[in-house]
Amino acid sequence: MAGALFSVDSVYIGMEVVIAVASVIGNVMVVWAVKINKSLRDTTFCFIVSLALADIAVGALVIPLAITINIGLQTHFYSCLLVACTVLVLTQSSILALLAIAIDRYLRVKIPTRYKRVVTPRRAALAVVICWTVAFIVGLTPMLGWNNLKRCQENGSISSDLITTCKFENVISMDYMVYFNFFGWVLPPLLLMLFIYAEIFYMIHKQLNNKKLNTSHADPNRYYDKELNLAKSLALVLFLFAVSWLPLHIINCITLFCPERNKPKVVLYIAILLTHGNSAVNPIVYAFRIKKFRSAFRKIWQQYFCCKNTSALETQASDRKEMPTLDLQQATPPLSPQTEIPKPQPLSEQNQKAESPQKHKGQSSLLGQNAA
Repeated sequence: MAGALFSVDSVYIGMEVVIAVASVIGNVMVVWAVKINKSLRDTTFCFIVSLALADIAVGALVIPLAITINIGLQTHFYSCLLVACTVLVLTQSSILALLAIAIDRYLRVKIPTRYKRVVTPRRAALAVVICWTVAFIVGLTPMLGWNNLKRCQENGSISSDLITTCKFENVISMDYMVYFNFFGWVLPPLLLMLFIYAEIFYMIHKQLNNKKLNTSHADPNRYYDKELNLAKSLALVLFLFAVSWLPLHIINCITLFCPERNKPKVVLYIAILLTHGNSAVNPIVYAFRIKKFRSAFRKIWQQYFCCKNTSALETQASDRKEMPTLDLQQATPPLSPQTEIPKPQPLSEQNQKAESPQKHKGQSSLLGQNAA
């Protein structure tokens, strides 16, 4: 039995290491792609970069700390609590980044003509700062007193100098995790994002069916097709996030409402791996679903990993800046070979022609006076 548990722990740690490496490499490439491709530098991808930074922190910081917690080290209560709160902060920042992305896409479809004036880069940066500030407040709330310190002191599982076995459920209150975190800051944003994407798809399909031009773009079908494809990709990111995180929150609800029910260790490990694995899947979604990311990833791989000289990425204007214009050859009808283009006359000849009638008129009036 001990050997089986040891093998389960070994598999869990090995998979955590693989997920950490994939998460860091993939999301660093996301940030790198936005840096080298100017067409990715708009507000939506600003929020995607914020999400990627949170995922990098999960791979580089949270997963090593999770492995440390799994070992069951004897640490100070507040040191273990800080480790657990770090996980909560990064989780909450990911949720709020996804919510900001959904609101950005909704405004892009709802008010396309006023989108550039409403969603400015300054406001997008402010939104990112607000998301991270709220994430820190929500995630660090247990440090302010909503934790299991009192319960641990009552049942004698903690020493007088506050040394305890570092486990997530030993330091984090399930009341906080269920009532405040899940019911307050995880489930409502997920339901709101579900409603927003449903509304986005409804508006886009309505515009494509009506084929009415409500924007300054000359081709509404092309414009809304792009929006539909990008909305599908970002909705897939949201779906994967929900699938990855809901099992662990459901286990927390079972722990709170049915404390006598035993939780198999394998099930708990699978739920934890799903939450961490979500940080590694987003770059895969971007690579397969968003063409600009795919081309940027290919350039990074060929130039920096395969040491091949590649041509620079085509700097395309972002979709919101694309204003279809008529081609010069289409706007101007072609001239036939027999059509002669009048040559511009020198200014001196034009002045001479303008002055000649006046001179002729003056000479005629002078002759008339002499004859009289």
